This record gives sequence, C-alpha cells and structure tokens, in this order.
Amino acid sequence: MSPELISILVLVVVFVIATTRSVNMGALAFAAAFGVGTLVADLDADGIFAGFPGDLFVVLVGVTYLFAIARANGTTDWLVHAAVRLVRGRVALIPWVMFALTGALTAIGAVSPAAVAIVAPIALSFATRYSISPLLMGTMVVHGAQAGGFSPISIYGSIVNGIVERENLPGSEVGLFLASLVANLLIAAVLFALLGGRKLWARGAVTPEDGGVPGKDGTEPTGSGTGAGTGAGTGRPGAGTGTGAGGGTGGTAPAAVAVRPGQETGGTEGTGVLLTPARIATLVALVALVVAVLGFDLDAGLTAVTLAVVLSTAWPDDSRRAVGEIAWSTVLLICGVLTYVGVLEEMGTITWAGEGVGGIGVPLLAAVLLCYIGAIVSAFASSVGIMGALIPLAVPFLAQGEIGAVGMIAALAVSATVVDVSPFSTNGALVLAAAPDVDRDRFFRQLMIYGGIVVAAVPALAWLVLVVPGFG
Repeated sequence: MSPELISILVLVVVFVIATTRSVNMGALAFAAAFGVGTLVADLDADGIFAGFPGDLFVVLVGVTYLFAIARANGTTDWLVHAAVRLVRGRVALIPWVMFALTGALTAIGAVSPAAVAIVAPIALSFATRYSISPLLMGTMVVHGAQAGGFSPISIYGSIVNGIVERENLPGSEVGLFLASLVANLLIAAVLFALLGGRKLWARGAVTPEDGGVPGKDGTEPTGSGTGAGTGAGTGRPGAGTGTGAGGGTGGTAPAAVAVRPGQETGGTEGTGVLLTPARIATLVALVALVVAVLGFDLDAGLTAVTLAVVLSTAWPDDSRRAVGEIAWSTVLLICGVLTYVGVLEEMGTITWAGEGVGGIGVPLLAAVLLCYIGAIVSAFASSVGIMGALIPLAVPFLAQGEIGAVGMIAALAVSATVVDVSPFSTNGALVLAAAPDVDRDRFFRQLMIYGGIVVAAVPALAWLVLVVPGFG
C-alpha cells in the first residue's frame, strides 16, 4: 500500500472515531499527523508543524476575543437593533443584507476570510437574538463572500486570472465572476427557502425590542431566551442561556435587552440600548478592524487581538470573562485537522491524487474528477492554493480542444470555493467560532453535513452547466 493511500485511509479513520466516539477531531488529527508524519512520511517535528495554521489560529482567537468583548458590553445588541431599523423591522431581509455586505467586501478586494471574520459575528448575534437559524445566517455570510470573490479586482479573481494568463489559456474575467456570483446566489436562495426564510417573511415586521416577536400580523412569536451579560438566548423556544442573572422568557413575551448593573437602557427611540463610552469605543474598534484589514492589508487576527487588548485594558470589568468565551474547542478542531492536511501536502498526497486524475484519457471524466478533487481538498485547505495546483494539471487535456477552457476554469473555481462552508475551512471555522449561545457540537455537525452535501452536489452541477456545453 502506498504512503499516499495510507494517509487518506487514516483521515477516514479520524472522521469515523470522531463521529462515533465524540472525541475532538482536532486532537485526533494532531495524533494522526504525528503518527503518519513520523512513521509513514519520515517527517520530523518541524516538518509536521509546518502545516500548523498559525495565521488561522490567531484569526480565530483574535476575532472571537474581540466580539466576546462586544457581546459583554452590549455593543452587539446595539448593532442588532441598528440592523432592524435599517430594514424597517423586516427580519427576513437581514440574511440577504449580510450576503450582500460580505459579497461587496470581497468584490472590492477583501480576502474572503477577512470579510467573513468581520461580518459573521454580527450576523450570528442577530440570528441568536431573533431566532433565525444559525446555519442559514452563517452560510449566507460565507456564500455572500464567495459570490463577490471572483470579481476582476478581487483577490481570488486576480490570482486565478493570473494563473490562466501564465498558462496561456483562454479566459474570461467577467465570465468567471458571473459564474461564482450566480452559483452562490442560487445556493443562497435555496438555503433561504429551506432553512426558515418563508417563516421569517410570515413573521412580518418587528421592533428592536421585540426579540423576534412580530408586529401586528398575528404570527406567533418564536421565542428567545434572555441572559444578562450576553443579550441573547439560544434561539430555541423557551430556552435562556445567559451567563449572568436572568432567565429565559419562555418564548411568550418580548425578550429584554441584557444589561448589567450600571448600564443604561431605553432612551433613544427604537434602539433599546444607549451608546455608553465602552460601546462607542468598541464600535470604533470594529471600524478600525475593517479599515486596517481592507485599507491597509493588515492581518485580521493580529489586529483584532490588539484592539481587544486595548478595550480590555480600558474596561477590565466588561472584558474579564471574554478570554474564556474564545472558541477554544473550535480552535483545537480546526488547527488539528489543518495540521494533518499539511502533512498530506508535505508527503505529496494531494499532488498524487491530482496527477492520477489528470492522466485519465477521457477529458470529460477527468474534468469532473478534477472538480471533485478541488472541492474535497478545498473543504480542508486553501481554495486558491488548490486551484493553483489543479489548473496547471488541466492544461494537457484543455490543450486538446475537447474541453472549453473558460467553462473548465469557472467550474474549478466554483467547486473549490463554495465548499468553504465546511467547518474545516477558514470561513466555516470563523462561522462556527462566531456563533454565540449555540450548541457548538450540533452546529459543527450541521455545517459538516451541509458541507458534505455541497461537496457531493456542486462539482457535478458546475461540470454539467459549465464544462459539458464547452464554454470557451
């Protein structure tokens, strides 16, 4: 048995054990990376740790730390209320606002994980407050980021178009952008319909103080728990999981805004929360994060940690429990799995699989298999990185003229990026880490199942629509 095949089988075993024994998959993956790296790939510790995603570790810690502070001092409550006013109380529009916002950020040049890191915590806080499915809200944010991700001036678009030019392949910048935009828009529409969007429309308009209770349309409230210190419940009827004093409302009355002693509420009409100095400073910090990441290309994780430390120093009482609210189990899971994927890349497993497919003599079959490899690998690793490897592998049969280069490249791009909803990808991990007051194990399973459905279905659909007709 080849070393590459052994490494793939070990990954399957990791999934099986984590699923059946409820062991943290990240811890299992670290052990697997040590065993396979040492015994099969003949790597030393430095070689194994070369795959550790240090940048993603800092992003996960920094962003969840900063937004834990924002939740503790009530800033996320204020933002949620502002969003409700923006859409005139139509909660059903909020997922689409988040989709459009992340799409706009990536279209103008933001790296997809940076846009998700900025938007996801706010979007998921809103989902908790108004009993919207966190899976719906999180996937809308990720698919929004990918919808704008291949504009001609975007990071992803520039990289892929550069690869196409370097390989002397025919390309279409607008076609690539539209393919990703339409694919993610259609997926978002299906998700909205299946994950509660119709009920959100039926709920009608709410006020910021309603906590998910409708206005005058007669729709029954869905309920939302309250908890002092978090400002939101679990989003499940009759459940309250606040960290401070306060209990669940039982879903039969409007949820109160969570406030600790000494903080003011009321006052400004339609807000329910006044802007205290701590909240103003936190809003400034969030704006600074956006400006630093998008305007100056600074690292999102390091910037978020720095801003969180500044806020913690100025208001230590608000920030005392924030470090404990960092999603440490998610950090372990993601970093462990990606370290193992790094071992696979180091020992050549990814290249081995790609070259095996590229050598198939049937171009259409090779095309669909390359799309699936792009989707599967990108669910665990860098989407742009795998496209950079797969597009050159596709050059030999693209040169034969039997496969349209424009359609093939667009299919690879779509297949390799829509799967970023996987909890093992950067974007999926950010969504998982950013969700407040949810059962993380259950949410992780939901994201993993949905990611699996996307991996199974989208490459075939992209191949059928973009490759088979022979575009380009």
